[in-house]
Amino acid sequence: MDKILEALVSSSHPLTVKRAIVKKVMEAAEKEVTEEQCQALYHLTTRLILLGEDAFQRQVGLQVQEAYARYHRDEFARFFSKEYVLVLLQQGYGSLDRRDPAILDFLHGSLRLLISCPAVLELAPLLQTEVLRIICERPEPATCAKLATILTDFPQCVPREKAGVLFCQQLVRTFAYFHCPATEERELREYVTQVTRVSVLLQGVWKAEPATLLPSLQEVFAIISSTDPSFEPSIALACLVQHIPLQMITVLIKSLTTDQNVKDASMTQALCRMIDWLSWPLANHVDTWVIALLKGLAAVQKFTILIDVTLIKIEQVFNRLWYPIVRQGALVVLSHMLLSFQHSPEAFQCFICFISTSGSKIKFVLNQSAWTSQSNSFASGLLKITGKSETGKTGLVNLGNTCYMNSIIQILFMATDFRRHVMSLHLNGSNTLMKKLQLLFAFLAHTQRAAYSPRSFLEVSRPPWFTAGSQQDCSEYLRFLLDRLHEEEKTLSALQVTSPKPEPANTSAETLQAAASQPVADMPSHPDPVAANGDGRTLVERMFGGRLSTAIRCLQCHSLSEKEEPFTDLSLAFCPSMSKCHGPTDEHKSSSSVGPCQGAVNGGSESSEGSVKEGAGTRMERPVVEPTLSAPDLVDYFLAPEILENENCYFCERCASLQRAKKVMQVVVAPEYLILTLLRFSYDATCHVRRKILDNVGIPLHMSLPLRQHGISASSSSSTAATSSSSDSPDSGENLAKKLKPSQKEDGMVENRINSETNDSDSEMLSVPYVLSSVVVHSGMSSESGHYYSYGRNVSSTDGYVAHPCPKTLESSSLSESSTATQEEMGCAEHKSMDWFLFNDNRVSFTNFESLQNVTSRFPKDTAYVLIYRKQEVSGQPSNSGPVVNGSRLSGEPPLQKELMDAITKDNKLFLQEQELNARARALQATSASCSFRPNGSDDNDPPGSCGPSGGGGGGGFNTISRLVF
Repeated sequence: MDKILEALVSSSHPLTVKRAIVKKVMEAAEKEVTEEQCQALYHLTTRLILLGEDAFQRQVGLQVQEAYARYHRDEFARFFSKEYVLVLLQQGYGSLDRRDPAILDFLHGSLRLLISCPAVLELAPLLQTEVLRIICERPEPATCAKLATILTDFPQCVPREKAGVLFCQQLVRTFAYFHCPATEERELREYVTQVTRVSVLLQGVWKAEPATLLPSLQEVFAIISSTDPSFEPSIALACLVQHIPLQMITVLIKSLTTDQNVKDASMTQALCRMIDWLSWPLANHVDTWVIALLKGLAAVQKFTILIDVTLIKIEQVFNRLWYPIVRQGALVVLSHMLLSFQHSPEAFQCFICFISTSGSKIKFVLNQSAWTSQSNSFASGLLKITGKSETGKTGLVNLGNTCYMNSIIQILFMATDFRRHVMSLHLNGSNTLMKKLQLLFAFLAHTQRAAYSPRSFLEVSRPPWFTAGSQQDCSEYLRFLLDRLHEEEKTLSALQVTSPKPEPANTSAETLQAAASQPVADMPSHPDPVAANGDGRTLVERMFGGRLSTAIRCLQCHSLSEKEEPFTDLSLAFCPSMSKCHGPTDEHKSSSSVGPCQGAVNGGSESSEGSVKEGAGTRMERPVVEPTLSAPDLVDYFLAPEILENENCYFCERCASLQRAKKVMQVVVAPEYLILTLLRFSYDATCHVRRKILDNVGIPLHMSLPLRQHGISASSSSSTAATSSSSDSPDSGENLAKKLKPSQKEDGMVENRINSETNDSDSEMLSVPYVLSSVVVHSGMSSESGHYYSYGRNVSSTDGYVAHPCPKTLESSSLSESSTATQEEMGCAEHKSMDWFLFNDNRVSFTNFESLQNVTSRFPKDTAYVLIYRKQEVSGQPSNSGPVVNGSRLSGEPPLQKELMDAITKDNKLFLQEQELNARARALQATSASCSFRPNGSDDNDPPGSCGPSGGGGGGGFNTISRLVF
């Protein structure tokens, strides 16, 4: 029969005749055939299947072999013996190489003919060994796919136990060699199908024998972490990721990120290759594993790896967005990389335009996505870090009793419009105090540190008479700082005006040379865009400068002497006693002594000047106030008229003698930011000690400042900077703030001897609305010790309520109780929704307005000391809220300048390196020593820089946990 079949297929007869004869041969299989005839037919059909000249011959071989194997299975089992299979797999068949896929197809077909025969079980051990050998030879994807098909249909042929582990490892390594040189779509689809088929086989093995999974994954990591430049594994490994149980993410990532044997270069290479897997179509969960590894590395502070990988791969990930089949996973990874890469704009700013979300939402997302904010579930307890506060704000490191400076810097930073003006200045290349403040503000806004060390700013801004390391008065520091900034800008402006200007470039150089001999060390390379508004005022004058008019009228001849002086803050004295405040106001009655002299907290030194209002022989017309004082009450008391008599009589030039007189102080120019300093410390002459006034002063969210405006003077209220006389005039007293020196040239003393009725008829009082911006609190019992912390919020001139000015008569200039109550009602529904922050050196936390109002009630030693109110815009009046850049007024934060950006980027990288080195050091110590972990943020307990009991005493014990929850 075999001879007839062989002659037939090679004859020249028509195909129809050949098919008819082949059909007769197949029907003859049902009859009894000798074993020799069966063996001859099996050999012939095998030759036709493997070496057939055309498709007809191969088809005839398959049909005849299948027909005879069905009816003569035992004979076929003896033909398809272990020896025969071994020769096929190790030597091939005829001209066919042993690696030819046709041999595996023949093997698969033969096994299917024996599927229910015991012979398959006899062949299984042999096939298990041969399959492992074939895989170790790194066959092509087509060969592996056919082998996977065989093993899927005949799982008994899959290697078991130790051989199974080795088989999985070798199959994974074979995946790494599955490179695809094809460019045609058909070839690419076939390639993807082949790889998918092999991955499904591996998935089945992992499910059948779970012990093979972990070694397989270890082999995957060993492959992708290889730093051998001559070997680049195939991205086909991405097919395996979707078959790894997601429940293993935490265990595997923790194992990888905490393994000290894994070098940084290997981890970088592995992560880069995993990101390459995003290009593999139809692979699921690749993005999940990539992000999990990114978070795991951030949790153990391996920031160097994250920086390198992000900068290397972010462009590639972005380019994947153009391909819909892989877009979803690439977008998830790209978003995470951009949002977490916050120490530098290199990656983020290139793609910020593609992220569409609101400003407040993106700030929240950024704060939660930074590397330093990642969950530390992958790290051990010793590797956990203290990231930036959840508020997104930055604390300031206490450098040794420097809470006075930290609290002032924070409230200036929270003065939104002042901060925006400072950040919009072009001071490149300068070394001025304003440049230092600008740099400090930039770090507070953009650093990734939980707390920034302001050491360089302290060195240039500390008053010369402040002793390093000792406690100081924050209000004194604030006045000195504002005065320095004011004088510096005046000096630079004067130098710019007097310097020759042949060319812009030469002007800068000559100005720098001229400035070298001046008190200011350097000057800006560009003019100040804020000061160049035509009014000649400095930034400090524009933001904090107001003007106070002092009028003294002789009660004998009724002549009037009036002068105006600038101020940056109002120092508010307390009424000596409630009974005194409610005492008789008849100006013809004589007054007695009004009690101890009041002053400020100034680090152990008391004020050298006495208040005019508390001076001996002085009478005042005080407003009637409730027993509970409020800030508006103290403003009323400050502005209340007083009678100069007895030892404090006024020398009238018209009368040429000492006369009784009436002194009235009125605000004629309202500052953009109103700074109120409460003089809480008094000197007891009887006991010769300084005592702190612990009265609980109400702090309203809104208040109004009485402003005098009349026909002539009002026109210069906010656009003309009139000059002033010396600030130590005997009429000014200590209640006036340290005065700014004028920026105009004319003399500021204006003597007007006019009729009183004319002056009164031309004047009217306006109520200028203000909203609370920040408060500095002093915690302690004396001026010699204590601690400062502050409350603050972002508020601009358009926040809060906007009131219209209410004309008042000169006699009703004080703040009424009804107006204050109305303001509180208007603000009550509003302040709950506004964000308040508590700044306590390096700690920043959320708080609310109720906490600020009740701080003294809860902690009697903690009292409000410095208050900052922001003036609110009134319809019909010009706005001075935002900085002007290129002719446009900015309503938001100005763009960060390159020099500041570079400095922040450099420091952020340094911070990440510090965190990484510290984490590695702790990890090395963790295995050999048991450490008692102490959380950060306890700087007031006993370290250097504390202002608590161990850092100078006092402070009311501001170190307990309960005290930190406001």
